[in-house]
Amino acid sequence: MKILQGKIAIVTGASSGIGRASARLFAREGARIVAVARGEERLHALVADIRGDGGEAIAVAGDVRDEDCARAAVQAATEHFGGLDIAFNNAGTLGEMGPTPELSTAGWQETLDVNLTSAFLAAKHQLPAMRARGGGSLIFTSTFVGHTVGLPGAAAYAASKAGLLGLTRALAAEFGAEGIRVNALLPGGTDTPMARAMNGTPGAWTFVENLHALKRTATPEEQARSALYLASDASSFTTGTALLVDGGVSITRM
Repeated sequence: MKILQGKIAIVTGASSGIGRASARLFAREGARIVAVARGEERLHALVADIRGDGGEAIAVAGDVRDEDCARAAVQAATEHFGGLDIAFNNAGTLGEMGPTPELSTAGWQETLDVNLTSAFLAAKHQLPAMRARGGGSLIFTSTFVGHTVGLPGAAAYAASKAGLLGLTRALAAEFGAEGIRVNALLPGGTDTPMARAMNGTPGAWTFVENLHALKRTATPEEQARSALYLASDASSFTTGTALLVDGGVSITRM
């Protein structure tokens, strides 16, 4: 029996990295997928791959900072598949990096808009749809940065991702009695295009690997398996948690 059989899931940031791996894994486990991302060509390629594997998926191209995108994703889930059970709000950005005194106000705001405000907008529309189904699982992608480890030059990124943990706990308390679980996934270093862009040389990547107790980074598929746990009934008594999937980076000294 597939563990998400009959479930309907939204996955944002689905065109690459953890989002893409999760959308494919959720579909293989029986979920019908609403895939959301800005990159329309890669998004449609993902949908084609899912359908080629025998799964069901539709694409909603849009910017997660736009409330219309959040509204359209839920509408697509409801109209095409009949409702919403799972939302993996994974889209995010590193944003403007560098010494804090040199960080522009516009760069700060953009990072918060992509990483934090978009999560609020998504939840605002996803929660009523889950309520109509009698419950659901809402997941945000946060990070160890700003939670267990501070990194120089990452003030906006750390603040926005730490804010997701406060949102997670507030929503978990607010909607738990209605059968809606809310959790955050906190990946460590993961081999994604975003991470490679941040650490673009072999030396930099080796340094990142060595920060982890496991002395390597994760694959997107490894993170997807942890997202699957939070999405599924395997985590039926788990809510309001920050799930570290960080290869031990939080327990090592930098």
